[in-house]
Amino acid sequence: MRYKAKTPIEYIDNLDNDWRKEKVQEIRKIIKSIVPSFKEKIHYNMLGYCDDKGFVFHLNAQKNYVSFYVGNTKIIDPEGLLLKGFNIGKGCIRIKKSIDLSESRLDEFIKNAYNLRKQNIDFDC
Repeated sequence: MRYKAKTPIEYIDNLDNDWRKEKVQEIRKIIKSIVPSFKEKIHYNMLGYCDDKGFVFHLNAQKNYVSFYVGNTKIIDPEGLLLKGFNIGKGCIRIKKSIDLSESRLDEFIKNAYNLRKQNIDFDC
């Protein structure tokens, strides 16, 4: 879905008060705790997280899931252990209502992505 927002707060305010908004806020909190230096901006009508080199992650509430765009997940998590239970597409992780993020290893996945970024290892699709 596309949300016409100019700021991250406006984006959040535009979301319906349902489980997707909760998931988006949970993921935002995880990203901000692991990579507080990343700036949160609106990019491609969704939440984007960037550093001086450009955007690393994007986050968007869809109709039936929350999309977390991360690039090539196989580079970030070669064995696929950190994303077990997630629905993974090309360059994105689809987070459905049934996923309990506190029970997942998404935080470790984000840490791996950040560490690769610091090493200038490209994990774009």
